[in-house]
Amino acid sequence: MPMASTLPLRHELKFFINEGQRYLLSAALGRVLQKDPNGDPERNEYAIRSLYFDTAFNSALYDKLDGVQNRDKYRIRIYNYSDRVIKLECKTKIGSLISKRSLSIPRDLCEQLMAGDPSGLETTRSGLLHDVYREMTIHLLRPVVLVDYVREAYLHPAEEVRITFDKQLRTGMRSIDLFNPYVPTVPPFDNDLHILEVKFNHCLPPYIRSLLNTYCPGAVASAISKYTWCRRYEELEA
Repeated sequence: MPMASTLPLRHELKFFINEGQRYLLSAALGRVLQKDPNGDPERNEYAIRSLYFDTAFNSALYDKLDGVQNRDKYRIRIYNYSDRVIKLECKTKIGSLISKRSLSIPRDLCEQLMAGDPSGLETTRSGLLHDVYREMTIHLLRPVVLVDYVREAYLHPAEEVRITFDKQLRTGMRSIDLFNPYVPTVPPFDNDLHILEVKFNHCLPPYIRSLLNTYCPGAVASAISKYTWCRRYEELEA
């Protein structure tokens, strides 16, 4: 894991909310925050598909379930089921803070990583690719689950606030066919639930915190992991 002092660490709060809460909070945020430029003009949404990786011993899964404070999670992410932008990412949790390293990669390298092939990465100058090489060769890192959802996002430059509604969470049920938009998927929980994520650098501006309290009263921050929800659902259905 990269040293904590070298990572830009941020706060991340997660909540389960229902459709009514999402609708009201979304309308309020739309009046005071910027819409994500990646969203479509009509609904401010875009589809995200992530292919998560784990070791032969499922370290990412069990570290999360066991509450390990410092941990890494590797994934490849695409948007709207397209290969136009392919991101290799490592999300790092250090105590209560998070950081993310991200690298755009070409499709041929993506296919290589999906096949669990680290050849050639030993000479890379990318720290992220070097870490993937290490994890693939030592801990047998390999792709394990597809995670799909629709994201609606709002931004504010103060404290680099980013508020997202992640909707229609679905798991690919043991498929790792990242670029196939027709992979059968199923929801791991009641589809009326959405995941509200609030990210910021140091301090959440008071008026934004007030909006959250007003439109999502009673919502309690939880250690929600879309990856873990999908992996556990697949285990139950195996």
